[in-house]
Amino acid sequence: MAYSQIRVNILPRLRSLFDKTLQVKVEGLPPHKSVELRSKVVDDRGMTFKASAVYKADETGQVDVCRSPSLRGSYTGVQPMGLFWAMAPETPHSKFLKKNVLIPTRVEIEALSAETGEILASEINEREYMTEGMKRIPVREGSIRGVLFVPPGDGPFPGIIDLYTFGGRLCEPRASLLASKGYAVLALPYFGYQDLPKNPQTLHLEYFEEAVTYLRTRPEVCGPGIGIISMSHSGGLALAMSSFLPGISATVCINCCIGNTVIPLHYKDIVIPALSPVLENIKFVEPGLIDIRDALPDTSLEENRASLPPIERASCHFLFAVAEDDHNWNSLVSAQQAAATLKKHGKQSFQVVTYPKSGHFLEVPHMPHCPSGFHGAVGSNVLFGGEPEAHCEAQVDLWERVQEFFRRHLYNKSAL
Repeated sequence: MAYSQIRVNILPRLRSLFDKTLQVKVEGLPPHKSVELRSKVVDDRGMTFKASAVYKADETGQVDVCRSPSLRGSYTGVQPMGLFWAMAPETPHSKFLKKNVLIPTRVEIEALSAETGEILASEINEREYMTEGMKRIPVREGSIRGVLFVPPGDGPFPGIIDLYTFGGRLCEPRASLLASKGYAVLALPYFGYQDLPKNPQTLHLEYFEEAVTYLRTRPEVCGPGIGIISMSHSGGLALAMSSFLPGISATVCINCCIGNTVIPLHYKDIVIPALSPVLENIKFVEPGLIDIRDALPDTSLEENRASLPPIERASCHFLFAVAEDDHNWNSLVSAQQAAATLKKHGKQSFQVVTYPKSGHFLEVPHMPHCPSGFHGAVGSNVLFGGEPEAHCEAQVDLWERVQEFFRRHLYNKSAL
């Protein structure tokens, strides 16, 4: 076989933003030739993730993953981005980690003979996080720490605070990609980063209040209100911020608990205690892996009300995104309870969107699915749930909904 005529093409270009859908094509194959496509990426921790799929070339000797079905492998059927979202870690229970968004994620794609395993062609796709002209500004202002991403252009831009998960410390990929859509986004860690406490016994809402004030007064940010995007543990913080702090117009809570968890939250003379887990509800799935979905107590009971932020006080709009197979906790029940509380107080300024068969970590589009991994608060590997294909579809849909939600509620708002 003349390998020199076989090539892997990645369209529209070899460098693209991480959230963009690509077209992977193999050209120059013999007609109806079976070919295996493999993808590989090494994350910033040095963990390797891989996927593979077998295709059959058409009569012209071409495989186009946007039109041709995968016959077997990490996924089947027509999946334009399957080589990206279906990548699984070589080391079990590993979550894809990206620390430095200034350096693209390099995905290697190889075409191999399905019969012999010989490499026929290969190409590198560089998945970027920042658009040309975007600014990445480290923040060390007063007590707050983090990174501010500012889009190219004159601005000012709507402002968003990005809060990640309990174990995420500072996480920049979502914030930088959201900034590429025209928002000034502050990625805000709240412990375990620089000189922030590594293992805080309490969290203080004043820290988040300072961050809101900082972002609202930046010259690059237009007002009057800002947005918050949160996930998992930080969802409870976002609910508290929306309940007590002025200047917040739109809040996204992805797979959150309606109550405060893990660490007590203080604000002035108010204490919101953390919910106490029900240890007997933890299930052992296999050696070294547990299921904590039902470990939190019933937040509708009077005895647990003190752990719930008073979201009926909030004046913002809410978007609650729920993965129905979330095994970190029952985020569907939390979203339903939040909606019921808001309705009870005459408020209709919320949306609840649910995703069947998706798991806890609803990230940006095409991020490899994480069905299990280490949980910082539990100190063990836990189930996070979800089926890869459904999870991928949820991430794509939610990403568009988040952008539409912020466009609707952060632009052209009257003064608060």
